[in-house]
Amino acid sequence: MTKRTAVITGAGSGFGLETARLAAQRGMNLVLVDVQADALEKAVAEFTNVEVLSRVVDVAKAEQMQALAEAVQARFGAPHFVFNNAGVGSGGLIWENTLADWEWVLGVNLMGVVHGVRLFTPMMLAAAKADPGYSGHIVNTASMAGMLNPPNMGVYNVSKHAVVSLSETLHQDLSLVTDQVHASVLCPFFVPTGIHQSHRNRPSEFASAKPTKSQLISQAQTDKAVSSGKLTAADVAALVFDAIDHQKFYIFSHPQALAGVQTRLEDVMLQRNPSDPFKDRPEIGAGLRAKLRAD
Repeated sequence: MTKRTAVITGAGSGFGLETARLAAQRGMNLVLVDVQADALEKAVAEFTNVEVLSRVVDVAKAEQMQALAEAVQARFGAPHFVFNNAGVGSGGLIWENTLADWEWVLGVNLMGVVHGVRLFTPMMLAAAKADPGYSGHIVNTASMAGMLNPPNMGVYNVSKHAVVSLSETLHQDLSLVTDQVHASVLCPFFVPTGIHQSHRNRPSEFASAKPTKSQLISQAQTDKAVSSGKLTAADVAALVFDAIDHQKFYIFSHPQALAGVQTRLEDVMLQRNPSDPFKDRPEIGAGLRAKLRAD
């Protein structure tokens, strides 16, 4: 039996690293990808009992992702698992996001997934056609922000809604052409991963302007929420592999957050204005409004 291969972007920390650890426990070849060279090098050093191909890649860059796909094909052939996981965070009132903010966040969060899907899916489908025993699975990391629209983090919401849409369409499109390759979308809520400090890897070409008040408020709230998360990145990685084993499409780290999704969909179905996201925690909404309206 051919040894299975997992491609993981954002593998230097958070979900990516924990996913790599579980893949290694299952004896898979690892393709570890990250934009942060030191974090990637440290991660690679952990894996001494499996074959590892590591690459420093900016997933937003088409040519770098193309080179990665070619390297994977040459070393291991078509991968069996692709985790399009790399992501960055950014907040603030939506009209205050600069063009550089939009290009950076959409480049990583959306185009990184697009490149992973467009480059690896054809390889996986070719492998499936050549071998009836082959099975593959693509997991795209979105967010609960891809199912809801929390205020003061619009550019991130937009990127993650796009990943949910892309993933749902991928699931449907795959079902038209094969029974051997499947897809899932991961929608974590606040989990300690390091994404709230993703500006550490922001390229100089997308240098950020001095943060606005709303962006500083968003950063502080996200720092607090992420660092106080009870579920760990390892817990979420275990959920991902369980979903793969049972061919589950939606992966939610905090199913209780789906109540907000139901409310949003009811808003749509009933054609009513979007509900107050703070109706269950009015003090938080009142505090945010007061901060944003203060001179």
